[in-house]
Amino acid sequence: MILPISQTSPILLTRNLLYTALTRAKKLLIIISTDKIINFMIKNTDTKKRNTGLTYKLRAYKNDLL
Repeated sequence: MILPISQTSPILLTRNLLYTALTRAKKLLIIISTDKIINFMIKNTDTKKRNTGLTYKLRAYKNDLL
């Protein structure tokens, strides 16, 4: 797996992104970036609440089954 990371919004450059890439890579992970960006990501532990609507969709699906 190749993970290119460029300078972008800090909200996207999180430790979680690196962790996800590492755990999903089957055999090898190649990260193409700068040391500055990687170090920022490692230190950036901010997580934002995700508004995916999953709860609403699951409830609607459940109601359709009834």
